[in-house]
Amino acid sequence: MSSRTIITAVLMLLLLATACRRNTDNPTPATASVTDVPPGFPEIPFEKDNPYTKEKWLLGKKLFFEKAFSTDNSISCASCHRPSLAFSDNVARSIGAGGITGRRNAPTLANVAYHPYYTRDGSVPTLEMQILVPIQEHDEFNSNILEIAERLKQIPEYVTMSQAAYGREPDAYVITRALGIFERTLISGSSLYDAYIGGDAGMLSASAQRGLALFFSERTQCSSCHSGFNFTNYAFTNNGLYMTYADSGRQRFTGDTADRAHFKVPSLRNVALTAPYMHDGSIATLQQVITHYNSGGQPHPGKSPLIKPLNLTETEQADLLAFLSSLTDEHFIANSSFAEDK
Repeated sequence: MSSRTIITAVLMLLLLATACRRNTDNPTPATASVTDVPPGFPEIPFEKDNPYTKEKWLLGKKLFFEKAFSTDNSISCASCHRPSLAFSDNVARSIGAGGITGRRNAPTLANVAYHPYYTRDGSVPTLEMQILVPIQEHDEFNSNILEIAERLKQIPEYVTMSQAAYGREPDAYVITRALGIFERTLISGSSLYDAYIGGDAGMLSASAQRGLALFFSERTQCSSCHSGFNFTNYAFTNNGLYMTYADSGRQRFTGDTADRAHFKVPSLRNVALTAPYMHDGSIATLQQVITHYNSGGQPHPGKSPLIKPLNLTETEQADLLAFLSSLTDEHFIANSSFAEDK
């Protein structure tokens, strides 16, 4: 086992242990001051031992755009999670340090605060621990959080901001906690759809309204998986994309053959912005995604029984596309609070 692997394993255990020691004095999660929580959304679930402050948020935001995270200073978190794309990417698999292509498609970070676990196979239990994953992956930052901390300690601005936020120099705790604060405030819930269900009937076209009805119908059962305010039930499933998968999916984490080629159901918020689609970015357009589900997919033995031919007409497919497009939150992607400071 390499020294990098040992260090990372120890850090992840320490982070998990810290995350388990919750402060029960205040059972109500804090709510970020940088953005309002939309109607129908829960309060932002900040860690009890890491409540929101503006100083922590500013540090987290600066770290999110920091290219010193990558071993060759070439990419930052924002390189693969672009604010203009609802914090996703526009390529099948993002390019990491050294020009290496990543393993999976970069998901949106919109509403990531509400996820019960992280990565497409659900192998990481907290957002703070997830931050360690791209840092150490050879096809992402290819770095080490201890090395990153040492780099940041050489930059006076980071030392000053870290002291203001946490009363200590940049270290693994500060880096993961500050990034966690920033990413938890990436709340998206101000789309045309949200305005429509809020009572403004004129916000959706007739086509989008028909698509909404189809989406929530027994006929399509789209909302069986893409449910709730975040349009996901966070379950792991197979959608018949292939007969044979190069990526073992959740089995990579659990070791259970029944989990092979099962991936976490993604949120559909801002889905029109997050192409290409699927865990490997193999479907280029949202229309092609609809075509896939309309066909019923491949007869993979592990495919969800909910995935079956829908026999939608061209007009119905266009209506469904119109509805999915109404989930785009223009206010979110245009929010200057989340843009890189120049």
